[in-house]
Amino acid sequence: MSDFSAFYAQNAAVETTEDFVVSPRFKDKDNKVIPWKLRSITEEDNQALRKAATKRSKAKYGQYTSEVDTNEYLAKMVVASIAYPDLKNADLQKSYGVMGAEPLIRKMLLPGEFSSLMEKVQALNGFDQDINDQIAEVKN
Repeated sequence: MSDFSAFYAQNAAVETTEDFVVSPRFKDKDNKVIPWKLRSITEEDNQALRKAATKRSKAKYGQYTSEVDTNEYLAKMVVASIAYPDLKNADLQKSYGVMGAEPLIRKMLLPGEFSSLMEKVQALNGFDQDINDQIAEVKN
């Protein structure tokens, strides 16, 4: 049996960070493409994002239903996973004529760029892993 202390908080990997070129349109003064810095989030953060993207609506007979707005949830996950550039920067938001990080990311990026970024963020946060593949890898 393996060492149980590997599961203690102080021994677990905290956060994964990675550079990712979102778009060739963002360049520095030397005309070099600037990579964005992405970070993983915790499941606790993920639950808060999901809750923030959940809408309640009134159904029949005074009942309420809850439904996650998938587009809103994914936008919030993308924003939460971006360490650089700072999407909460007021000057950056002002330059695009928006207020808020989610509207900013939608205004900054082309649809394909946003889709590519969203895929990378999901992979960084473990959504690309199949549990059956992981089990097979552990067995080998």
